Amino acid sequence: MAKPLSPPFDKQKVVAENRRAPYDYFVEERFEAGIQLTGTEVKSLRGGEGSIAESYATVDGDEVWLINSHIPEYSHGNRLNHEPRRQRKLLLKSREIAKLQGAVTRQGLTLVPLSIYFNGTGRAKIELVLARGKKVHDKRETIKERDWKREQQRLLRHNG
Repeated sequence: MAKPLSPPFDKQKVVAENRRAPYDYFVEERFEAGIQLTGTEVKSLRGGEGSIAESYATVDGDEVWLINSHIPEYSHGNRLNHEPRRQRKLLLKSREIAKLQGAVTRQGLTLVPLSIYFNGTGRAKIELVLARGKKVHDKRETIKERDWKREQQRLLRHNG
C-alpha cells in the first residue's frame, strides 16, 4: 500500500519542470529545498529560463548538491556572470539530509528534481523527490493507464 503524497508546495511561478520524471520513476516522498544561487542565476530564472531535464541530486557528506541542471547565463550580465552547468548546493535541514542519505544508500532510491519555482515570498525553491526507478513493464503499465484515462475522457465527452 503506497502512502499518500504530501500536500503540494506553494508554487507561485514555475520556472522549470522535469516532465519525464513521473514516467521514469515511482515517487516515494517529496521535499522542498532552497537553492544556493548567485545574482545572475536568480535573474536568469526570473526571466523563465532554466532546465532540469537531465539533472539529479546527490548527498555528499552533510550537503546535498544539484548536478547537471542548466541555468543559462544572464543576457545583461558582465564578467561576473555564472557558469551555466555548475553544481548548486541545495538547502535542507540536517534531519532531512540524514533521511535522504539513508534512503539513497540503504534503499537504493534516487533523488530527482521535479521543478524549480518561486514561492510566495519570492524565493527560488526546488521540489525534490525520493524516487524508485521503473522497469520497462512498469512504464508500459503507465502508458496503458494514461491511454485508458484519455479514452474515458473521450467517451464521456462524446456520450455525456
